Amino acid sequence: MSTQPIDITNPAILATIPSTSATFLMCPPRLYDVNYVINPWMAGNVHASSRTRAAEQWQRLYEAVSTIADVQLVEPQPGSPDMVFTANAGLERNGTVAISSFFHPERQGEEPHFRRWFEQAGYKVMDTPRATPFEGEGDALFSTDGTRLFVGYGPRTVPSSHQALRKIWGIEVTSLHLIDPRFYHLDTCFAPLEGGYVMYFPEAFDRASLDKIEAFYPLEKRIIVAESDAVCFACNAINVDRTIILNNISSDLRSQLESRGFDVIEVTLTEFLKAGGAAKCLVMKLSHAAL
Repeated sequence: MSTQPIDITNPAILATIPSTSATFLMCPPRLYDVNYVINPWMAGNVHASSRTRAAEQWQRLYEAVSTIADVQLVEPQPGSPDMVFTANAGLERNGTVAISSFFHPERQGEEPHFRRWFEQAGYKVMDTPRATPFEGEGDALFSTDGTRLFVGYGPRTVPSSHQALRKIWGIEVTSLHLIDPRFYHLDTCFAPLEGGYVMYFPEAFDRASLDKIEAFYPLEKRIIVAESDAVCFACNAINVDRTIILNNISSDLRSQLESRGFDVIEVTLTEFLKAGGAAKCLVMKLSHAAL
């Protein structure tokens, strides 16, 4: 493995952050590659990712996440190079997982592997129909107070799948329409944060969806992301308590987050950007008690 360093901005802060009861599912990138094109980021990047460098970057992310949360691992499987993006495996709450039904055939082979892992880990697994594609935490994010489930629709997930999520958890669902193909999943452009904040890229949504976001989050709780940060997947952030782990961002956005009391950990994830993913795509949040 190369000894070229992978930057983690301000790594000393990791030692000062207390561990929490948060748990995430990750998948080592031993079989990761860009084998096909199912989003705009993959175009021009087929087989252009360095598996060695991807492994280094993933390891740095794993180490950063492990300082603030427990990490469970699922083994990668041949023929499923995107399994590393575990956020798309499903959506979990209170021990129940709504398993994903992938839109693209290229990723549908992941479903039985994730299903088996969840079942063996003791989760109750609920199906989502093939006729109503749903791509897990990639397109469905709970507000940090747990009162609302924001679900995207557009390139991958269809709005008719939202009713099933509402029934599974008995929670109010707010549907958000994604209109920019670069931001094909909700978690690429929208991040609920602790303290009632939200970080998002407004241009990824239609006007009706922005009205819904603004109705839930007051002005002083909204962190608007510029396009230059959005295309580096700044919104694709892992948030546990007051710590945020994400790909490299601008000094301006970092200052905005720090001024609101967040500890910001930047981990370079350029190899995964080639497939249209970053920090949040590489983890799936789990209920600690179910493991």
